[in-house]
Amino acid sequence: MTAFWETKTLGEMSNDEWESLCDGCARCCMIKLQDDETEEVHYTALVCDLLNQTSCECTAYPRRHALVPNCVVLTPERASEFHWLPKSCAYRTLAEGRPLAWWHPLVSGSAETVHRAEISVQGKVIAESEVDEDDEQDMIIRWVEM
Repeated sequence: MTAFWETKTLGEMSNDEWESLCDGCARCCMIKLQDDETEEVHYTALVCDLLNQTSCECTAYPRRHALVPNCVVLTPERASEFHWLPKSCAYRTLAEGRPLAWWHPLVSGSAETVHRAEISVQGKVIAESEVDEDDEQDMIIRWVEM
């Protein structure tokens, strides 16, 4: 049997299929800084305060957009805008026509492989509220492949 993500476009997927593409890495929850001159996006080791850093899940997922106004809404219609997401992200991966990686839970059958492959932010980040805003630029990291 062929997997749905191999036969459907992002726009053809049901909401449940779309949501299941999330690998649970939580890299989209990382605070990003954009250079005003070059428009280059820089990832920081800071994450949204709503992120459970152990499970890499949002503690208020259904209400996240109301609670965090700049929380990005990822939709199939906006897939062409996903260039700022890490290369490892399933949404970007499929939008660019690449196959899902071996560690993706839909491929491996386990939510733990994203952590074992060290793709997730587990153990690598700090909550945004724990760092002074003036120090955010000092938190830029290089381990996210763009």
